[in-house]
Amino acid sequence: MNSHLFLATFCVYIVLMIGFGWWMSRNDRGTGDDFLLGGRSVPIFLTIGTTVATMVGTGSSMGAVGFGYANGWGGALYGLGGSIGVLLLALCFAGVRRYRFMTMSEELSFYVGANRLVRNVVALFIYVACIGWLGAHILGGGLYLAWMADIPAWQAKMVVALGFGVYCVIGGYMAVVWTDTVQAIVLFVGFFLMAAVAVVEVGGFSEMTASMDAAATSFLAIDKVGLVPALSLITVIAVGVLATPSFRQRIYSGASVGSVRRSFLVTGCLYMLFSIVPAIIGMATYALNPNLENSNFAFPYLATEVLPLWLGLLLLVAGLSATMSSASSDAIAGVTTLIRDLYVLVKGRAPSAKSVVMLSRVGLVGTIGLALAFALTSDNVIAYITKMVATVLAGMFVCGVLGRFWPRYNWQGAIASLVVASATSLTVISVESWSEYWGNPSIPAVGLAMAAGIVVSLFTPASELSEDQALELITEERERMEAVPDVPLRKGPAKA
Repeated sequence: MNSHLFLATFCVYIVLMIGFGWWMSRNDRGTGDDFLLGGRSVPIFLTIGTTVATMVGTGSSMGAVGFGYANGWGGALYGLGGSIGVLLLALCFAGVRRYRFMTMSEELSFYVGANRLVRNVVALFIYVACIGWLGAHILGGGLYLAWMADIPAWQAKMVVALGFGVYCVIGGYMAVVWTDTVQAIVLFVGFFLMAAVAVVEVGGFSEMTASMDAAATSFLAIDKVGLVPALSLITVIAVGVLATPSFRQRIYSGASVGSVRRSFLVTGCLYMLFSIVPAIIGMATYALNPNLENSNFAFPYLATEVLPLWLGLLLLVAGLSATMSSASSDAIAGVTTLIRDLYVLVKGRAPSAKSVVMLSRVGLVGTIGLALAFALTSDNVIAYITKMVATVLAGMFVCGVLGRFWPRYNWQGAIASLVVASATSLTVISVESWSEYWGNPSIPAVGLAMAAGIVVSLFTPASELSEDQALELITEERERMEAVPDVPLRKGPAKA
């Protein structure tokens, strides 16, 4: 295939997304609330669109296809864990929309008496997590584009980072949700078409499964992957969704509790359906060529070497849509934490309302730059994601669950949960036999962090602040930042 044609197609698509994102966000008032949360009035169809697009990211598309190439029906494990995570978000956490939180660090500190230490530590964890997620998306998208366009991987990673970075910086959150919605449609159509055509090319399901070993075609490939590693992969992805700041932002920006809950339920069901698609694509690719040196190249190989040109071009767009839609969401979540929490930690005060948009844009450039640096150091998408989630997000998951459902949880328990989760994950990763047994460190990290949080909370004093008092402290500080500036920061009519 013509590599220049693929590169040109991607560039045209990027320009269209940039233009579309700018157009849909052109009437924002230029406030931090608008730029970072879409004015907290994102309608349900956009919430569904952006959540679906964020769910179907690098790991669940290209990473899961590569995993399916190597492990058959195991390619569905990633999507299964993600769908469980988003359904639990709908059932357990959609209700926090009524508190009007702006960041996840606000939410987690609220559960333990608006404790400033917890808020600062969580903010650091969140920012690191956002950089980690961004790095994963740039990594996967870069590997994909490098194959498709026949350019060096480092160049491809830079092109991908620049692509989604531009429309994030220009349009903020509303640009992200609108472009995400368009990209959700593109990637769903593209991936389902790819799966259908791939099965036909192979000669049907029976031929596809016959090419794999028997263990890979067992239920969720448990016979090949192993029961504990399979459960660990499902767990780490579910934990990642429940603790990833970009999904929390969908809650904070939704129009109402009801719209958030309905959008997450729809997304969870759609994602459950989607979960088998990467496995099918991966197995079909293995049937066509079982000798790929790197399983992560299964997706681009099928698109460039097997499928018709028109479909290959569509899949180029679909694959990179998956990357950019998730990356843009994590970028906005990261910069929200940077401006709302870490700025306060360093400066001792919230930024003025009129400076929030400018600082956010500068923060986006810096955040994406850091993520690009991480992406340039790795080439394994799934391994990168699972280790990052277990180390950085497992403790935040425990803080969210215990804080939301156990009133006795306090700030000492929260700190213990965060420290123990990260220490456990790093320990499991460092011991080869433990890492091989568990598959990834998520289960021991969550289990020990939960135990530590409960024990420490029981042996230390309960929070002295009531829920209303904690919320009042957080709300007072937030309102200083959300005030509409006297001088418009952008051209365009103000909202009514």
